Amino acid sequence: MFTFSDPTQFILFIAALLVAITIHEFSHAFMADRLGDPTPRLQGRLTLNPLAHLDPLGTLMLLLVRFGWGKPVQFDPFNLKDPRRDAALISFAGPASNFVLATFLGIVVRALPETIFYLLPFIQLNVVLGVFNLVPIHPLDGGKVFIGLLAPQTARVWDRLLQRYGLIILLFLILPLFEGRPLVAVFIVPIINLLLTILVPLNPLI
Repeated sequence: MFTFSDPTQFILFIAALLVAITIHEFSHAFMADRLGDPTPRLQGRLTLNPLAHLDPLGTLMLLLVRFGWGKPVQFDPFNLKDPRRDAALISFAGPASNFVLATFLGIVVRALPETIFYLLPFIQLNVVLGVFNLVPIHPLDGGKVFIGLLAPQTARVWDRLLQRYGLIILLFLILPLFEGRPLVAVFIVPIINLLLTILVPLNPLI
């Protein structure tokens, strides 16, 4: 995906990483604020300043092993009119923003093909971040989105299960146990490749 064969590629990767994480976490904060919860605003998360959204360990892990995380946006469900539905909307806002940005940049690349070298890392990272976070397991965004789509009684059962075992399942999915690749890659890489093929005229990611 990223070979870093020259310093420019590395700089572009860092810039794309900052943009993808920032827009993702800001969108969580923005949606929570719009739905009536001031918690992210009071915690200084309603900003496009990357420093407000970076988790030091998560960023380091992204650089070293290509798996990491931003600083999670906190929200208070008691401030939401419909906690389960609104939590799903807040969670979905992050990946959705990554897809919107990737789509916009894909349009730019198709209109101006000479920009592909500079914009491709931004498109790739936003697609990867968006798809991965929609895996329906806590603590990923997809966990709350999944719960929000279920009937109330079923949602309570699954929410308890995912809260208890979600992190264990996630760790199992990201370990390189399937022919040296993370098991989750078996499911999400075809989706990522499909989206990239639609967005930009290039070979698949993997």
